[in-house]
Amino acid sequence: MSTDPRARRRAHPPPPPPPPEAEPDMTTMGLDGTNDRPPSTTANGQPANIPTHAKPSEESFKLKFCTVCASNNNRSMEAHLRLTTAPSPYPTISFGTGSLVRLPGPSITQPNVYTFNSTSYAAMHDELLAKDPRLYRANGILPMLERNRGVKWGPERWQDWRVGVPRVGARPGTGEGGEWASDKGSRGTEGGSVDVVITCEERCWDAVVDDLMARGAPLNRPVHVFNVDIKDNHEEALVGGRAILELADALNGLASEEREEWVRRGGGGRGFDEGEAGARGGFDERVPDVLASWQERWPALPALWTLAWF
Repeated sequence: MSTDPRARRRAHPPPPPPPPEAEPDMTTMGLDGTNDRPPSTTANGQPANIPTHAKPSEESFKLKFCTVCASNNNRSMEAHLRLTTAPSPYPTISFGTGSLVRLPGPSITQPNVYTFNSTSYAAMHDELLAKDPRLYRANGILPMLERNRGVKWGPERWQDWRVGVPRVGARPGTGEGGEWASDKGSRGTEGGSVDVVITCEERCWDAVVDDLMARGAPLNRPVHVFNVDIKDNHEEALVGGRAILELADALNGLASEEREEWVRRGGGGRGFDEGEAGARGGFDERVPDVLASWQERWPALPALWTLAWF
């Protein structure tokens, strides 16, 4: 997908390309149903010096974020948690792009498989606790699910998301306890759309971009789609969550600046908030600069970016 043609009016250094893909090791199953090589040390994904960002106040403008991985369990949920528990939390939702939710089982050929949208994290936790508490606590699955059920009700599938449909009241088909408002980060996402999507794996980025193209942009609303490549294990998810929060802070700081400038020139703040093309032109053009600066600080997390439309 091509990027926004408005950005071509200015020359921007593109983000560094990701390294060549290595052949996956099929003996290790990732926590989001992926096949990863043995995890690298945490330090490989963490910059030596992390700059301090000015955090926006609770009342200031906030971009709305969406985090995505394969099964909406490990990487996207760690990022969801980071974004919604920051000193100034962001409106956030999260999804998976797989056909089913797959979690590691007793062996690589015996994963635990669940359906999106209708299985809660609490139900997964209780089932695995009954199956083999020692195994699933030792491999981190039970602690992960305990974290997840404190963030939202259950995993959602990107391809089933009806963009623009209000996320209020009860989730369809979830029964008691499935209220959208109980999710962390739900405040601000009631309208059913976001400004930024951040995937955690290139195949998820491909799935999101392809799906947006297939939808045909019925809302004509721009959305920035990033990929931050994070290995599917607990340690790398923690590092990736920190990196995504830093990227979110930088993007939101830029958006706040451009919004103030737009209003100062006589534009309406509502037009910027709703993603009108004319209002967000300055922000859209400067996003590659923000990404390039962020990538210099996080070279072990190769990134991709494009501008798409809902």
